[in-house]
Formats: sequence, C-alpha cells, structure tokens
Amino acid sequence: MDSPETADAQERHRERAQRKKALVDRRIARATIDRGVVVVNTGNGKGKSSSGFGMLARSLGHGFHCGVVQFIKGRSTTGEDLFFRTLGDAFADRLRYHVMGEGFTWETQDRDRDIASAQAAWAVAAGMLADEACDFVLLDELNIALVKGYIALEQVLEALAARPPRQHVVITGRGAPAALVEAADTVSEMRVVKHAFKAGIKAQKGIEL
Repeated sequence: MDSPETADAQERHRERAQRKKALVDRRIARATIDRGVVVVNTGNGKGKSSSGFGMLARSLGHGFHCGVVQFIKGRSTTGEDLFFRTLGDAFADRLRYHVMGEGFTWETQDRDRDIASAQAAWAVAAGMLADEACDFVLLDELNIALVKGYIALEQVLEALAARPPRQHVVITGRGAPAALVEAADTVSEMRVVKHAFKAGIKAQKGIEL
C-alpha cells in the first residue's frame, strides 16, 4: 500500500497532468488553419540543415513530393546527398535534388562565379516553389546566399508569398534576414554551446558531413 505521502504526490501529479492536458487540448482546438508553412532555421549553432533534412525524411515518409536545393555547399559530397539523392531509389520519383555545386565561398574566391551559381540554383528553387505538385521544398543554406547579396531577398519573399497554398518550405542558414523571419511561420535559432571543431576535432562523417 502506498504511504499517505506517496498517494498525495501521485494525486498532485495527476492534477498537474490533467491541467496540462486541458491546456494542450484547448490550444489544439484553436489551431484550425490548415495550410503550408514556411520554416526558417537560423543561428550560429549546429543543426540547421540537419533539422531541415529530418523534415524532408518525414515528408517523404508521408508520401509527399519534395524538392531540395543546396546553396553554398556542394563541392564535396555530404551524407544527406548520398542518402537522399544517390541511394533514394525508393522515392526517386518523388524527390528532386539540386546541388549548387560550387562549394563554400571561401573555396571559390570568385564572387562573380558565386553569384552566377547561386542565381542558377535560385532559378531551380523558384521553379519548385511555383510547382503545384511539389509539397515540400528545402532550401538549404539559402540564408547565406541572401546575406551575401547573391540573391535578391525581394525575389525570395515574392516566390514564398505566391507559392501553392499547401506547400511547405524550409529555409536554413545563419543570419536569416529580418524580413524573412517576419514572413516565416516558424523560426528556430540554433545557439552554440560547445563545438568539437574549436577543440581541434575535424569534421566527422555522419555528424558534420
């Protein structure tokens, strides 16, 4: 038999859980709008792209037709590229995957070429955003291209506003412009607490690559 103290603690726990459930149920009942959302993952911490690719996997699991454009990254093959584009035969008919192909800007050291590559990638992205058949679009590291002025922010905001109403879009990269943050439905900012690279540990496959 439970002691009186244990019984009281259990009862208090049940009461707290009931209040919490009632609060959550009310919030769910108020959420009646059903449409596509824009998600922005920004900040200096790790996990922005990882979160985006997690949502891509979730969307493919639901049978969505998806598109991915990777800005900035692209010279070296990443794990997500290998998995989703090369090994993803099971959903090849539902996934369009485009890598900008020039790599990080400090590697190319050619602003004109970076701009041309970013704008070519944006043309692919804009096509996806205008496609009624595309349920989910991941624009990985687009924020970097926006911050550097490779792509006009106004173009991006217009394309987001004009996209099909049920299409979801995830945009990643540090330094998200204020106007994009304002236009988004969900914004998460990743913060650095510790990073192995600062301790001299090189980027690891499956973690950074």
